[in-house]
Amino acid sequence: MIDSAFSHLPALEPGSVWLVGAGPGDPGLLTLLAAKGLAEADVIVHDALVNEECLKLARTGAELEYAGKRGGKPSAKQRDISLRLVELARAGKRVLRLKGGDPFVFGRGGEEALTLVEHDIPFRIVPGITAGIGGLAYAGIPVTHREINHAVTFLTGHDSSGIVPDAVNWEAIGKGSPVIVMYMAMKHIAQISTNLIASGRSASEPVAFVCNAATGDQQVLETTLGQAPEAVAASGLEPPAIVVVGEVVRLRASLDWLGALGGRRLQPDPFRHANGRGKETA
Repeated sequence: MIDSAFSHLPALEPGSVWLVGAGPGDPGLLTLLAAKGLAEADVIVHDALVNEECLKLARTGAELEYAGKRGGKPSAKQRDISLRLVELARAGKRVLRLKGGDPFVFGRGGEEALTLVEHDIPFRIVPGITAGIGGLAYAGIPVTHREINHAVTFLTGHDSSGIVPDAVNWEAIGKGSPVIVMYMAMKHIAQISTNLIASGRSASEPVAFVCNAATGDQQVLETTLGQAPEAVAASGLEPPAIVVVGEVVRLRASLDWLGALGGRRLQPDPFRHANGRGKETA
């Protein structure tokens, strides 16, 4: 059945590069096209956040090259990674660039694709489930919910220099977006919380941090915007994490399906229990 599912899909050709999203963690969230590419690639250049279980789908004899970038640790320069893809493709290799989440959502896939265009290397984009949607789903938090929000904003918590980005209009986002999903924001949550509260968000607004989303090590911290910096420090949790601000966080009391599998009793009406809610980890 698997072979028949792959039969109509395009092949990863020698001398070409696929930029592939591995999803937020669970290898079951890989697309069929991503799995096919893994089975055909001669070289897989992968990021730090790619689940090792995904790499087990590589064909026997495939080369695995690590190109992870983690904050505060020695990492390959982005330009060097992009040029390495060019080098491998020019050597006639079938190259798969595997990224956590989606390559075009804060994954710098666009930069790598532009380098391939610059050097006339054929490529394909294989989208993945971004952590800002799939990771939150594994925590039981929907990014949209009728009667709560009709819009959601995705943003990065730091820019290329590693600080909270000045280019983000925090006042506009704070006033205009009912739900805010942030990547790479845990380290700077104190400044971000200050910015959002200054823009008019309530200090009591619910916030969740989903660490190691969609993996066996997933942990979730629920708190409020005003208490977030202290709660993170006290929890001892570390990135990678997705941070979500908004009333949709309260739905976790009803939709934490992973918790329910472990025995958690879900609430049919989470908003009835909203008053007096404190921080918790799970």
